[in-house]
Amino acid sequence: MSAPGGLSQDEAFARIRLLRSPNVGPVTYLHLLARFGDAVSAIAALPEVAGRSGRPYKPASEHRIHDEIAATRKAGARYLFHDSPDYPRLLAESEGAPPILTWRGDLSLLARPCVAMVGARNASAAAIRLAREFAHELAAQGWTVVSGLARGIDGAAHQGALATDGATVGVIASGIDITYPPEHGALQENVATRGLLLAEQPPRAEPLARHFPARNRIIAGLCLGTVVVEAAPRSGSLITARLAGEMGRQVMAIPGSPLDARSHGCNQLIRDGATLVQGAQDVIEELTDFSGIAPTSLREPPRHWAEEMSIAQSGEPADVAGLLTTAPVGVDELIRQSGAAASAVQLVLVELELAGKLVRHAGGRVSLG
Repeated sequence: MSAPGGLSQDEAFARIRLLRSPNVGPVTYLHLLARFGDAVSAIAALPEVAGRSGRPYKPASEHRIHDEIAATRKAGARYLFHDSPDYPRLLAESEGAPPILTWRGDLSLLARPCVAMVGARNASAAAIRLAREFAHELAAQGWTVVSGLARGIDGAAHQGALATDGATVGVIASGIDITYPPEHGALQENVATRGLLLAEQPPRAEPLARHFPARNRIIAGLCLGTVVVEAAPRSGSLITARLAGEMGRQVMAIPGSPLDARSHGCNQLIRDGATLVQGAQDVIEELTDFSGIAPTSLREPPRHWAEEMSIAQSGEPADVAGLLTTAPVGVDELIRQSGAAASAVQLVLVELELAGKLVRHAGGRVSLG
């Protein structure tokens, strides 16, 4: 494997292995890198750190990672690490951003201003036409249209953007070598060759139900705003819109007939404060400043990623396990109640998560698993 971004082959391999190890999510991954300095050292320390909670622990096997890298290469894909200069700034700012993505296509599309378009899988013919027209005009005016390659609105958004210069990003809930739904095989390949295809899951991973909310957070995180074209209440599209709102991004919706259940989600979003849009120009005006210029998605020169993590190299774990229940509580509240240093609290949370005893929730909250 040729290591990207100036990483050594050993460090790139260890990073993939670290993230694929049991109970290592995005937050714990970054905490471990910060504490131990690099992934090679973190992997070596994993059994001891996890063992403090009383359970034996084995990192992902080297054979499994060699097999994954070979499958990634066979798919024509590459890895994008969280501290690469090419990693999109907006996604990096979002909570629980994926530390490693696999990709095919034109990574420079993420440097353009991005807007998400999502909606119903069983969309009406009128909504599909609107999504295609919105995406076509947005792409023609220099925007990258991001969606999830699902049936209905997602597919129409990709098709509309591809009809111009291919300025579209497809974020999938499976491995990068899996097509879902199967009938989108040609469309997914078109996105990968003319636009950009992104996956958080490793190659050969099937699109399980739990992967879709994770996929949705990436769609929302990449973009300045999210447009919901048509959506029923409690749909995945509304999850994406909620995540966008929690990230401080713009949420927009196209209104629809109250007689069509597929419009109820959009109409409710508008009632709750989302911006009503009726054309692509409305979207552009909502996402640009008074000069008509959209904020850049280019990665700004960041502080070193380790400086942003709160686990000190020499920190000792705090006694906070007794403060945890199955009800989610904010990490800041644990720090206040325990009276311990933030680094000490974070260390015990990492140990509990590695042992499978901790669940992380949105908004920086945790609970016993």
